[in-house]
Amino acid sequence: MASDTVTARAEPDVASPSGSRRPKRFGGSRLGGLILALNLLSLLILFVGALALNEWQRGLIEARQETLKAQAEMLVRVLGEPQIGVTRGSPVPYLDSIEASRWLRDNFIPEGQRARLFDVDGIPVADSYEVTEAIPGRPLPPARPAGTPEATPDAKVIAGTTRKQEQARLALAAEVEGALEGQTQAQVRLSETGDRVVSVSTPVRHVQQVLGVLTLEAGDVDETVGAQRRALMPFALVALAVNLLGSLLLHLFVARPVMRLSAAADEVRLQRARAISLPDLEGRKDEIGDLARSLESMTETLSARMDAIEAFAADVSHEIKNPLTSIRSALETLPLVKTEAQREKLTALLQQDVRRLDRLITDISNASRLDAELNRDRPRMVNLTSLLTDIVSVYEAGRKPGEARVVFTPPAGEDALIVGRDGPLGQVFRNLIDNARSFSPPGGEVRLILKRDDLDARPIRVLIEDDGPGIPPENLETVFERFYTSRPRGTAFGANSGLGLSIVRQIVEAHGGTVRAENRPGEDGPAGARFEVALPVAAPPARRA
Repeated sequence: MASDTVTARAEPDVASPSGSRRPKRFGGSRLGGLILALNLLSLLILFVGALALNEWQRGLIEARQETLKAQAEMLVRVLGEPQIGVTRGSPVPYLDSIEASRWLRDNFIPEGQRARLFDVDGIPVADSYEVTEAIPGRPLPPARPAGTPEATPDAKVIAGTTRKQEQARLALAAEVEGALEGQTQAQVRLSETGDRVVSVSTPVRHVQQVLGVLTLEAGDVDETVGAQRRALMPFALVALAVNLLGSLLLHLFVARPVMRLSAAADEVRLQRARAISLPDLEGRKDEIGDLARSLESMTETLSARMDAIEAFAADVSHEIKNPLTSIRSALETLPLVKTEAQREKLTALLQQDVRRLDRLITDISNASRLDAELNRDRPRMVNLTSLLTDIVSVYEAGRKPGEARVVFTPPAGEDALIVGRDGPLGQVFRNLIDNARSFSPPGGEVRLILKRDDLDARPIRVLIEDDGPGIPPENLETVFERFYTSRPRGTAFGANSGLGLSIVRQIVEAHGGTVRAENRPGEDGPAGARFEVALPVAAPPARRA
């Protein structure tokens, strides 16, 4: 018999079936690692996009250029007026560099900007840094203690600095040269100190003649972008914390429970447990709880099926041993028999036991294949009226003299339609008819009555009645157990295996129905046995519009 059911409460750190432990990832979970990776990837995309600020930075530079252009246009318009004293109109218009420097000193000293004035030959004549206290360049390094040897500049650094300065000078010269041709130039370039600046060069005109170029530079773009990035850092850190917390919660409430269920399933598969039982997961009201409850129900069903198989195997072993023991006893007695009559009696007994064994093995084979046949055959619409009519006609066609008749009473009105498998259903009614005929007296009658009761949950009912001795009241339920036989005197021994009614109940319950036994009341006791099979009716087909 089966042992008591052992439940699996495995934790996720069990070894894999191959003997090696699962590779450790995020908490030992592939799903947890995937959740963390996806969350971090989305956060990284957001973070990189916020830091790049390409579109915003381009708009900022364009806006800065437009501001410098407007400012430069206003300044060159003032510089081009002879009344200011910066330009001279006779005999040839030219730009007075001394007056221009004074004018820049007195009228243009904005913080964060640099103004430079070039003459018609592109030679610088004024620089706002030179007429103010602003000192271009980077802060000096801190003072060294006395006696510290002076650090020797690296030749590569010096060469790089010189190259950057030369590139900055060439870029400025190209910009000024373009402005001397009469068109305002705007670009983003590097200054002599290596800083990125927004530069606008506008020609200074006297009437239509270009007298020089005014260049305005603003170097606060990087500072503005940096300030915006620093302002976004708290939001990025909060988003990072939320993503990490979300990953942790998903790992704890999704990935880890799935790992525990997987480990518990491995315990069942490795036969260290018979069922899964994780109460802390089964009590959850989400999909994980549904999965845990489904797995527990599945393993409990499998465990019950295994117990039934073990019990069936034990019953089969017991039933097969009886005819085998009888055969062995007869064979051991056969050499000791003196007369021919005794020998024929033993031979008849052997043949009877062999037939009994053959019938028992056949019924056992049919019972063991029943589950597979029920699962393999797909349910379909079955007309129970036609099925019973065909079965009864076969019995009547092959009825021998003295055997009980089989009479079928169909329902009045429409046919009885059910959803099921006609092969197993036919076996149900053949087993019940065979059982009723075996108990019927010679010349008796077995009646099949098909009726419908729409007030019941299973409205299709089939009654099989006989005129036999009936069933003892205490055995009305026992008759459906495997290998149970109770035959009246004179019945051939071993003609029945006791599996027929057990198979009937198994098939009927697989179709969602019920089967029960009762005695038909008579004047002096039971007038016979009655078996009732109740089945659900098929839903009517949907009508097309």
